[in-house]
Amino acid sequence: MNRPDRHLGLRHVALNVSDMVASEHFYVELLGLEVEWRPDPDNLYLTSGPDNLALHKAADDERDEAVQRLDHIGFFLPTEESVDAWFEFLNSAGVQMRNAPRTHRDGARSFYCYDPDGTVVQMIYHPPIIAYEAGE
Repeated sequence: MNRPDRHLGLRHVALNVSDMVASEHFYVELLGLEVEWRPDPDNLYLTSGPDNLALHKAADDERDEAVQRLDHIGFFLPTEESVDAWFEFLNSAGVQMRNAPRTHRDGARSFYCYDPDGTVVQMIYHPPIIAYEAGE
């Protein structure tokens, strides 16, 4: 059997969160996503346009850090300079940082920080993605 036509990429992530208000603040007020749909107080769907992030309120007994399999989620940035600007902005907003921005061997530049639940978030400029988005 042949593989179907190319998919459109990883455009949806769903996270269980312990504090919906803090998570909404982080992803909407700080990272700039927009509320797409709020079906009830325990579920929130956010969008950046092409991407969708679902936040689901985790029951207290569902948070088992030992079984967490997600390493990190990433937000792509258009330039190397924007990586540094986002670092300064989030750092000044009191977001906990994992590391300062650095340029990788492949030409990408990024840093990691933590959302209110401790999920690692990468802010990254990655030349092949930027070229793809530009149609190159």
